[in-house]
Amino acid sequence: MSYSFKESFQLKDFVKQNNMLFEEELLNQAQNVTDKMDEILRIGNIDLVTNAHKLVIYIIDNEYEEIQAFAKQEGIAWAMQSIAISFKLEWIQAIRRTLWIFIQKYNDLSHAYNLNKLFVLEKEINSAVDNFLNIFFINYSIYKDKLITQQKELVRNLSVPIIPINASTSVLPLIGEIEETRANILEEKVLNEVSKMHIQTLIMDVSGIAYLEETAIAHLLRVIDGTAMMGCTTIMTGLRKEVVRTITDLGVSLEIKTYGTLQQALHKYLV
Repeated sequence: MSYSFKESFQLKDFVKQNNMLFEEELLNQAQNVTDKMDEILRIGNIDLVTNAHKLVIYIIDNEYEEIQAFAKQEGIAWAMQSIAISFKLEWIQAIRRTLWIFIQKYNDLSHAYNLNKLFVLEKEINSAVDNFLNIFFINYSIYKDKLITQQKELVRNLSVPIIPINASTSVLPLIGEIEETRANILEEKVLNEVSKMHIQTLIMDVSGIAYLEETAIAHLLRVIDGTAMMGCTTIMTGLRKEVVRTITDLGVSLEIKTYGTLQQALHKYLV
């Protein structure tokens, strides 16, 4: 396929008029990304080719604000969908190379640029591409950090789920392993929620815990003592024999009410 050219063409006109050839060369320059295009479109609704054409026009026109806005939008979109950032880097570099191939072809046909003009154009084009990459990576990182923070907070909340039953009573079901990090979160969140929600009775159900380490038991005792100092009575339900054996082996005395099941405690305090 031959290039379409008229004497009246500016660089932008030349690229637009030969957009199919541009796309063909771009895909040839980014082999690894080409294999992932359908997947990126499916999971992120990101049309790489359409976005490439848009970016190239912004770069040629040296539209600084549009480039920044587009880079920010792209950075957030890629971070949101957790798409590998290496594909974006390869794709943008392929766009840069393809654009310079077209600039060379355009100049061969039009003789529009002397050496000095090419130096100026080189600075403008590469600065625009570098600016896009810089803004993209900044916003990708900012949004990724925000997602990580939100996910950590979600994990914190899910690992210590305090469920209000009525105005004064809440249930804390504990499931799985209570390791050091989770034990610290448990202690901090329970005391905060007791204060914030004015909980008077906290039913701590440990039927989902098969084993407690010594450090976890120490944290639970601090939670019980802390809530007591805040005027909240802690009740424990569902203690398994393995957990009871560990507690007794340590010589610890649980000076709180205990019930065999959560249902028994709820019946006692709610009915």
